[in-house]
Amino acid sequence: MHNPFSLIGKTILVTGASSGIGRSIAIESSNMGANVILTGRNIERLQETLALLKQGQHQYIASDISNEEDIITLVNLLPELDGCVHSAGVLGLTPIQAITKEKIDEIERVNLHAPILLTKHLIKKKKLTKGASVVFISSAAGVYRVSTANALYAITKNGLDAFMRTAALELAGKQIRFNSVNPAIIETEALCNIPITEEQKKANLEQYPLKRYGKPEEVAYATIYLLSDASAWTTGTEIKLDGGLTLS
Repeated sequence: MHNPFSLIGKTILVTGASSGIGRSIAIESSNMGANVILTGRNIERLQETLALLKQGQHQYIASDISNEEDIITLVNLLPELDGCVHSAGVLGLTPIQAITKEKIDEIERVNLHAPILLTKHLIKKKKLTKGASVVFISSAAGVYRVSTANALYAITKNGLDAFMRTAALELAGKQIRFNSVNPAIIETEALCNIPITEEQKKANLEQYPLKRYGKPEEVAYATIYLLSDASAWTTGTEIKLDGGLTLS
C-alpha cells in the first residue's frame, strides 16, 4: 500500500532521544520503518529508548552535544543520514532581574549553539544525503507568544527558527530541507520540574481552546511528516502545535 509518510529505508538521527519528545520521535520514526540513531548524554536512558524501538537497524551513540568536540566525534561516527531531528533542549524560567551571563550561556549552549554546530558539521562532512530533511524542535514560546520569566528560552527558540529559515535558503540547491515544529506545552517529564501549583496549571489550561496540553507523540507525528517524502516541497516552514493557544 502506498504511504507517502513512510520512513522505510531512511536513516534518521534524533538528538535528545533519551526522554520526552526526542524519545517519542525515535519510537514513532521506527514504527514508520526508519533506522534510527539515538544520541544523548545518558547511556542508560538511551538503552531504554533503544529497547522501545520497532525492530530495525537502530543504534545509540552517547554524546554531549553542548560540547563541540563531542559533536565532531559524533558526526565522524555517523553514516549518511536521510534525516536529522534536533530535539535536545532545556527549559528554565528566569525573571529578567535574575538573568546572568552564566544562565544565558547555559541555555544557549544546548538550545541554540548545539543544533547550529551539529548542522554545520553534518554539512561539512557531507553526512546529509541529497533530499535529506532536517527538523528542529522549536517552540511556540517567543515565536508566537511570550510569557513571564521565559525570555531566555524564548530567545533561543526565536534564534533557532531564524537559523532554520536561513539554512533552508542556503541548502536548497543541494535539495536538503530544513523545517521546525513549534509546540506549546507538552506533557513530558520536564514539565514536572517547572515549579507551578495545581491551581496555576488549571488556570493555564483554560487558555487552551482544546483544554489540554499536547502529547509527545503528537509532536512526533508532525516531525514524521517533515521527515517523509510527503513534505518533499516543504522547506523553511514552522509547524505550530498549540491546541489553539495562539488563536486569541
